[in-house]
Amino acid sequence: MTIFSAALLMFLVLDPVGNIPIFLSILGGYSPQRARQILLRELAIALGVLLIFLFAGRYLLDALHISEPSLSIAGGIILFLIALKMIFADVQEIFRHSPDGEPFVVPLAVPLIAGPSAMATVLLLMAREPDRWPEWLAAVLAAWLVSGAILLLAGFFSRILGRRGLTALERLMGMLLTTVAVQMFLQGIHQFWNQLAR
Repeated sequence: MTIFSAALLMFLVLDPVGNIPIFLSILGGYSPQRARQILLRELAIALGVLLIFLFAGRYLLDALHISEPSLSIAGGIILFLIALKMIFADVQEIFRHSPDGEPFVVPLAVPLIAGPSAMATVLLLMAREPDRWPEWLAAVLAAWLVSGAILLLAGFFSRILGRRGLTALERLMGMLLTTVAVQMFLQGIHQFWNQLAR
């Protein structure tokens, strides 16, 4: 996997376009300046979570005795479920019961930005080829920067694309993510079969 393909995968998993309606609804009650401050804080927290999973995730896997095929299959299943929600569900319904008060960590940073699928993806990248950590770091940072820029411009994209345009784009990204999820699942099965054959 190249840096570009890893960054594209991370971008699809972070799903900034699908998060636009949720972020607008959660931050709609704040002034534009305060909403921007909250968003920047939550983006920083999400990046911190992803970096923790990127660099410490493999030690967690070793401690839990989780093999690479198991992680690949689990990651594929999680990505597939996320993709199905992107295609069929109303994203606003997924997190409609948000806690009262100003959002902090939950639900914006986790799980909307750094969700289970994003954590599983960075774990998988690092578990497969840990020596390429500078490339995985660059891919995570690139996807995070683009996602952050899209979320900061959420109001603009919402006005330009409209509700139907956002939904259509969200479903298109969900279809792309579905193919990635199936490929990851099949690769995990292939690795497991090879281990049995040895």
